[in-house]
Amino acid sequence: MNPRVVRWFTPGLHVKRWLVLLMVGMVLISLGIGYALANVYRSGLHLPYIFYYLTLQFLDRYVRGALFAALGLSIILFALYKLTQSVLGPFLPGRDRALSEIIYNYRFLQKGPRVVALGGGTGLSTLLRGLKKYTGNLTAIVTVADDGGSSGRLRAEYRILPPGDFRQCITALADVEPLMTTLFQHRFKEGSLNGHSFGNLFIMAMAEITGDFEHAIRESGRVLAVRGQIVPSTLRDVTLIAEMADGQTRVGESSIPHPNGDDGNGAVATAIKRVFLEPEPTINPEAEEAILNAEMIVVGPGSLYTSILPNLVVDGMAEALKASPAIKVFVCNVATQPGETDAFRVSDHLKAIEGHMGTNIFDFVVVNSNNNFPLPPSAQTAGIKRVVYDPATVNQRSIHAVLVDVVNSRISTHHDPDKLARAIMKKIWRS
Repeated sequence: MNPRVVRWFTPGLHVKRWLVLLMVGMVLISLGIGYALANVYRSGLHLPYIFYYLTLQFLDRYVRGALFAALGLSIILFALYKLTQSVLGPFLPGRDRALSEIIYNYRFLQKGPRVVALGGGTGLSTLLRGLKKYTGNLTAIVTVADDGGSSGRLRAEYRILPPGDFRQCITALADVEPLMTTLFQHRFKEGSLNGHSFGNLFIMAMAEITGDFEHAIRESGRVLAVRGQIVPSTLRDVTLIAEMADGQTRVGESSIPHPNGDDGNGAVATAIKRVFLEPEPTINPEAEEAILNAEMIVVGPGSLYTSILPNLVVDGMAEALKASPAIKVFVCNVATQPGETDAFRVSDHLKAIEGHMGTNIFDFVVVNSNNNFPLPPSAQTAGIKRVVYDPATVNQRSIHAVLVDVVNSRISTHHDPDKLARAIMKKIWRS
């Protein structure tokens, strides 16, 4: 059966009860007409002979009743379907979407758990793309340390928070036609706009119109019918700084990871010891409120030192996470990142976070269990490897490891949005 038809029978849509009431009204009207016709027959008035066939008098009474009931129900449902298309069609956001889907999203996703996701870049948008199918109560807390590419240029020239990661979150949570999402991600390739994405320019323009970056993100989300909310981890203009194991310091998010063991100056790169933000920022009150009210907090996937930790080292973030009664989940990357997490195991990711926060805050860690998809040759050449699960070290932290297939079959270095969301919502939240 068509999934769109099946969706109408999902409990809690507040539709079937009114259909039943409508049919009760139809039955009462039918009874009235039946009584009137019965009185006509009793009066001795002879109706044209064709009524004998129209009312199926040649069939058994119960067979007639069943046939007329089925025909009547079919006509009512068809008429209601066409009526809703005619009346509501012009107001639906996305004419290719079924009304049943829109009602389902409105009724059920608003009843979903309050989930906060922390991170940035591709990892966070991947997570959000899957989670939005389970709950509408999503809050994405996004790092503001990005200083590369289009975001870095706009940030330096206009002194706004970097829009790139916010753009990716908006498109991941958007509930509009695919063309609009594609437009927001479109990147110009020529002229003075070369390298800029349309979404970044849109957010920048919205910031000038609304007066500040927060309102710009909120209004951009409204335009694209975002399912949930997106907030920066801090409202300060900050710079990410990394202290390396050999004592050197790297300034700026884009200068920290150096693949293939090269620090950018021809020397061999060393491991990252810790990262911090300057000037020292305080947590965005809106982000703090979301964390304290959350039922589940998900950290990762994403670049450990340049997407995840820049959120966690914000002043007040660690305290808010520890104080929150929510279930706390860490999603470990499926592959290492050259120049940032070379040869890192699952426990190494956890150890790095503990080193910055002072303690383990997680109840669960999601680990990919499917290594059947080989890494592409380009990834192997770059030194990318699968993140190894070391159970003994993980179990020492009193953290529950959830081993599940979450790898993307097309891009085997990334998570699959649907697999990841299913693992979190069905193996952790509903367990």
